[in-house]
Amino acid sequence: MRKIYLLCSVIIFLCWHSHANAQAKNSLFLEKILNKIPDSIFREVYHHPEKYRLQIIYTQINRDKHNKPSFTNYYFNVDSNLYFNPASTVKMPLSFLALQKLHQINVSGVNKFTTMLTDSSYSKQTSATSDSTSATGFPSVAQYIRKVFLISDNDAYNRLYEFLEQQYINRELHKRGYTDVNISRRFTAMNDDENRHTNEIRFLDNNGELLYQQPPAYNTDSFDYHQIIKMGKAHWNNNDSLINTPMDFTTANKISLEDLQQIEQSVLFPSSVPPNKRFDLSDEDYPFLYQYMSQYPSETNYPKYDTSVYYDSYVKNYFKNASHKIPPYIRVFNKPGWAYGFLTDISYVADFENRVEFMLSCTLYVNSDGVLNDNKYDYDSVGYPFLYTLGQSIYQYELQRKRKHKPDLSRFIIRYDQRNPNDTRKAIKDADN
Repeated sequence: MRKIYLLCSVIIFLCWHSHANAQAKNSLFLEKILNKIPDSIFREVYHHPEKYRLQIIYTQINRDKHNKPSFTNYYFNVDSNLYFNPASTVKMPLSFLALQKLHQINVSGVNKFTTMLTDSSYSKQTSATSDSTSATGFPSVAQYIRKVFLISDNDAYNRLYEFLEQQYINRELHKRGYTDVNISRRFTAMNDDENRHTNEIRFLDNNGELLYQQPPAYNTDSFDYHQIIKMGKAHWNNNDSLINTPMDFTTANKISLEDLQQIEQSVLFPSSVPPNKRFDLSDEDYPFLYQYMSQYPSETNYPKYDTSVYYDSYVKNYFKNASHKIPPYIRVFNKPGWAYGFLTDISYVADFENRVEFMLSCTLYVNSDGVLNDNKYDYDSVGYPFLYTLGQSIYQYELQRKRKHKPDLSRFIIRYDQRNPNDTRKAIKDADN
């Protein structure tokens, strides 16, 4: 009887173990490319994917004779159950949803450029009634989105979160099939109850007259927290005390790498995904998003950023080298995120000179001391060099890859802003991001 029990236990374990391992998606084609990369830092991370929680999606794009794109995803260790902290990458879907919600409000005069004032109506909430970084001096959805993509501004994310409301964010993403998502937190110290409450919002016309008022909201929906997620050996809490236990991410923001890749693809190439996965955006929204997903801080007047801090490749990890410059014929449409030792980047790369395009999504964890929230991570020594090598290796592969039809990338040729050389305003060098 004991032998039968042991045999059953072994079978159950093997079935569970096989199921757990089967979760990760891997493509031999991508592994063949990655195996040829000689860089020592790259190889250290690549050959220890469990330690670095590494996931990669390389999306190959091929066009037909009518320039219609088709997409093929190649995976390395992609697993929706392998948690990573998405950090600022969640600002991307919130930017798209904010534009969508403006259309759904459908009030004359209320659009992305309309003055949007945020009031304080619950514990730890703060108001936002002016914005010195904007041309008008007032906040707007458009200005928040600019700051989200240009340097990944945290306050801008918080204001979009408050405008959208926690319930709307999650219901809308789930409705579109992005189910590996829980967006439950602002980027400021608040408890779960405070994050469920969102602020009163007012939209005003140019004369200060009220156009639309959104009351404070509270999310009554429950979240799926069945997966307990604890990481590290110790962490610093919000009171600056060292706690010698793992940090709990169970109720933190969560989204899978595949969902992030699909969300970006749905906006850059809306016709490539089913209608139910697209966001409700206008024809004017798309070029606006494309501009600020790819524009550099050095090209932007409002906000005016100090380019010694916020250089051209500041948020372009796959092209972030010592020169901080990207070739003028290349643009990267992306959203990165970095927090707690996690580094993530969701990118579409367009080379207009060589007529090359591809998408590349990656996340990894670089925190060798195992202590979280101490601002001592291996971004510079491991994370950024890895992402640069990965990006350049895929780019070089794409340069030599034969295509039946070269892409027409004119849809992504943007007329970017230009800095006013006579502008004497002080440049921003210490934004919270």
